[in-house]
Amino acid sequence: MSSALDGVIIADFSRVLAGPYATMLMADLGATVIKVERPGSGDDTRGWGPPFAADGQATYFQSVNRSKLSIALDLTDADDLEVAQRLAKASDVLIENYRPGALARFGLDYPAVAAVNPGVVYCSISGFGSGAGRDLPGYDLLVQAMGGLMSITGTDQPTKVGVALVDVLTGLHATVGILAALRHRDVTGVGQSLEVSLIQSLQSSLVNQMSSVLGAGVIPGFMGNAHPSISPYEVFSASDRPLILAVGNDAQFARLMAALGRPEMAVDPAFAANADRVTHRSELVRVLNDLLAERTADEWQRIITEAGVPCGPINDIATGLELSESLGLSPVVTIEDPRRESAQRHVANPVNYSATPAIYRSAPPEVDEDRDEVLALIAERDSRVGEESR
Repeated sequence: MSSALDGVIIADFSRVLAGPYATMLMADLGATVIKVERPGSGDDTRGWGPPFAADGQATYFQSVNRSKLSIALDLTDADDLEVAQRLAKASDVLIENYRPGALARFGLDYPAVAAVNPGVVYCSISGFGSGAGRDLPGYDLLVQAMGGLMSITGTDQPTKVGVALVDVLTGLHATVGILAALRHRDVTGVGQSLEVSLIQSLQSSLVNQMSSVLGAGVIPGFMGNAHPSISPYEVFSASDRPLILAVGNDAQFARLMAALGRPEMAVDPAFAANADRVTHRSELVRVLNDLLAERTADEWQRIITEAGVPCGPINDIATGLELSESLGLSPVVTIEDPRRESAQRHVANPVNYSATPAIYRSAPPEVDEDRDEVLALIAERDSRVGEESR
């Protein structure tokens, strides 16, 4: 067994980000992911640019679709629908993010698929669930707003996160759910259906901010770059550029103030304990900014890090990658695909496995590029199932 999900076939009827992110992670683990797309235009994100890569693909699409096979199917066409239904029957996992209930008229909903494929793990992703919110559109920005994230992100007005974070979190939750359901199927032989919504994924991921509402009745508001329950834990200004301090306990605060030349502040009743520092946050921030203005961010990072206190500059994404590379983390992989004129650079799967490492088999496909291979896979599964039933 060279990869953890060798032999697992995933029918990917999802598009845009949450579902494709989940299936890409599983493709990295060896699953065969068959991406079902609209004829012609394919996945919406194929047109989401600029930027576009050298081969003309949108970099947005490339970010979540490596190592997949593409087949274009028009579900309103009888022949294509038959292929889609055969694919669903042949698959170990089916993942979709159509409007809740929309696949029922094509015989591709969970009851219909499970009737012919009882071991299938069927994962449905929606914005607001399959009940009263079924008709609300599942766009990340909308969920960031309606789910509460934007109410705590920003300074004086609601601000979205700089990436479609809710989609990513939903993709991670879907992946965890699918792997757990596959484990259950391995033990019992029976599949199941999963429902994952963007809004519940977000609300679960609000962690301490959600707990403050549920446990203490405190509704958080804008904190900018500050932390509601820890101080100092935010952005400060060195002489040349911003840097962050992330002081997690009183011992770290004492070491910080010693490094800054003000050890007496660590025993000042206004700052000695974290709760006191949160109460007197504005005064503490003023003092720290005055002290930090005396040196550059790089100088302070060296001094404060050597003192055992988390501290660092604010990098752009490219500089952040350079940092990971300098630490030997190998954050980037290069995919050589003979079907492409040039190699592609992708961010690596973040999990390092000792026995079943991630694999990167191919660049993101063009629409319908793998039709013949997909049809052959379906036929092979059909034949194998037929032999097993005799």
